[in-house]
Amino acid sequence: KGLVFLSFAGMVQKLDQKLPVANEYLLLSGGVREGVVDIDLDELNVYARGTDYDMDFTLLVPALKLHDRNQPVTLDMRHSALCHSWLSLRLFDEGTISKWKDCCTIVDHINGATNYFFSPTKVADWFYDSISIVLSEIQKKPQRGMPKVEKVEKNGTIISIILGVGSSRMLYDIVPVVSFKGWPAVAQSWLMENHFWDGKITEEEVISGFYLVPACSYKGKKDNEWRLSFARSEVQLKKCISSSLMQAYQACKAIIIKLLSRPKAISPYHLRSMMLWACDRLPANYLAQEDYAAHFLLGLIDDLQHCLVNKMCPNYFIPQCNMLEHLSEETVMLHARKLSSVRSDPAEHLRTAIEHVKAANRLTLELQRRGSTTSIPSPQSDGGDTNQPDDRLAKKLQQLVTENPGKSISVFINPDDVTRPHFRIDDKFF
Repeated sequence: KGLVFLSFAGMVQKLDQKLPVANEYLLLSGGVREGVVDIDLDELNVYARGTDYDMDFTLLVPALKLHDRNQPVTLDMRHSALCHSWLSLRLFDEGTISKWKDCCTIVDHINGATNYFFSPTKVADWFYDSISIVLSEIQKKPQRGMPKVEKVEKNGTIISIILGVGSSRMLYDIVPVVSFKGWPAVAQSWLMENHFWDGKITEEEVISGFYLVPACSYKGKKDNEWRLSFARSEVQLKKCISSSLMQAYQACKAIIIKLLSRPKAISPYHLRSMMLWACDRLPANYLAQEDYAAHFLLGLIDDLQHCLVNKMCPNYFIPQCNMLEHLSEETVMLHARKLSSVRSDPAEHLRTAIEHVKAANRLTLELQRRGSTTSIPSPQSDGGDTNQPDDRLAKKLQQLVTENPGKSISVFINPDDVTRPHFRIDDKFF
């Protein structure tokens, strides 16, 4: 069995046949607010674990796919900041252009030619409208086993949906993307360097594909500019990171999410980039020490402090892109001072972060307990306990993600039979 929500995406495919027929969605554990993908968080509403949701995921949904090229992919980066690009539909066939014209900005050239640039904001608007239509139809004709839609919101170019599945609430941040096979030319030089993953996984695994996600630079044109995302590669690289370093990363992430949330400047994605750079810089035998999690936590805090003071955090795949360049001196120094307090007593800050997690878990259990004592059978139910199988479905998805660290989890959907999505973990199907 697959997750019920994924059938919604299959229904969107059938609405106006815009989405690729044989589509592959990348499912990531953790929402956009968790820094799973490199997307600016300014336009995202604040949701809290325990209060609003119990589990969170990010789903990358390809609106367009360019999978028939063997050479490095050259993008139109003339109008963009580093790590960003416009996307001309000239790369695609006439059928694709006519299908997506209404989601493009149009540029007429002097020679009379017309160029259609795929617009992240218009694509997000179309996707939100399509999902709203599908969810509205489902609610008009509810079926047994379908989750309850508790919230649907458009946050900038991200669509956030909270579903009630049994007694669990699952947050999905849905990101419409452009999917490419291969590797972008702008990141080609990165492949020439030595990396910590050399010899552990193949280059083919690392450069199997990349995405454009709907996020522009701080001075870019929102209607035209996409950001390069290496989410698929990052999933592969996690295979090569020791469990103790990952523990330290999770601990550091929990601290900075609370401490450095205002003003928004540092995200867990910055921290993840620093961790990857540290893996390249430090000896492999040191990073493999199983009991060094505390050392690694202090090291990550120090690296983050160094990046803030110098206002420099290179993108791991495109090092010439400084992800902190736009910040003001006041902001970086404010966060640097906050981090100094963490460095002076990291144990206390970690205890506080753990207490926040425990409080969220207690709230979830309390809400579930109340729900189980006040629930009444729905008109579609036969009066039996329908929560239990739904809960198993939710837990199964969480289990798939957490038990396969560093593995690429994709979801295939057949638009002609949306009741049966199935998962691929690396090359194995479920």
